[in-house]
Amino acid sequence: MSAAPRRPVAPVVLRVALVLVLLEAAVLTALSLWWLVVLVGEGSRVLAVALFLLLFGLGVAAVLVAAARALLAGSRRARGPVITWQLLQGATAVTLLQGGIAWGWPLLALAAAILVLLMTRPVVAHTTHEVVADPEPV
Repeated sequence: MSAAPRRPVAPVVLRVALVLVLLEAAVLTALSLWWLVVLVGEGSRVLAVALFLLLFGLGVAAVLVAAARALLAGSRRARGPVITWQLLQGATAVTLLQGGIAWGWPLLALAAAILVLLMTRPVVAHTTHEVVADPEPV
């Protein structure tokens, strides 16, 4: 009886990208929980908007974690949600920079870094089930 074929180990570039994506998910979760504390402590004049922001942050964080797991397993469909979030984050960062808010730079850099990492050949190969030959040892 033969064993099932094993999935190749995820390339380092993908693992770096996934660490960054999980960092984003952790920050979104922390900000959402902070928003919940503020909401409970101080209340909100527009409760529906406050609850939407809370659920949106937690929902995006959950999608990012699920997509990271799927990318690690080799799913190509998981690139879509991650790339979409990076584009939205990049657009938000540009808007912040236009408003003179300097912390738009780290957001823009993070989004760009993840986009670039997800488009590298090893990541695309890993998530499309291509076999990429390892470079010959020197």
